[in-house]
Amino acid sequence: MRRDWIIRDHYTKEIITRATSTWVIMNRETRRLSKIPGEVKQELVPFYLNRIAVASEEKDCEKLDKLADDETVERIRSGLAPRWNDMDANQHVNNVKYIGWILETIPIEVLEDFNMTSMTLEFRRECRQSNLLESITIPTTRLIGESNNSINRKPHLQYTHMLRLQHDRSDVVRARTEWHFKQNQQ
Repeated sequence: MRRDWIIRDHYTKEIITRATSTWVIMNRETRRLSKIPGEVKQELVPFYLNRIAVASEEKDCEKLDKLADDETVERIRSGLAPRWNDMDANQHVNNVKYIGWILETIPIEVLEDFNMTSMTLEFRRECRQSNLLESITIPTTRLIGESNNSINRKPHLQYTHMLRLQHDRSDVVRARTEWHFKQNQQ
């Protein structure tokens, strides 16, 4: 299933951002993905199925590749430990915590001088409070040319990220962030 969001300025009605997420159903006992039961699917058809995603740019639909070996990694932070208040109702790490861990491996100069304009996340595995993680970041593009048309604007910086379990290095989250240089810097 998919959930779409459009956030608009209250006064001007201008679209500020769009987001799309894809959701799956998991069997609690087997921990495997399950098909939507027929009776549930019938109830959801008018709301979720056969609708066009609001954020349907091709790059957002691309599967994110696993990062190569550690020799190509530019930044790594180990020993990230979920706390009790990082858990959701299912005792999994909350999605917002993943974003924070990803941002911890962005160079401080980027955080100060650039605005993040896009983030794509791909959740690969559950993460519980007992897990220790590593956050890994590598730059994938730098200082790409930019046109004046905001729709065709290319990022100045792009990073690929991975959060992985520290003990066996299995992926928890793969991500991509895009950054534009802040205008009007003083």
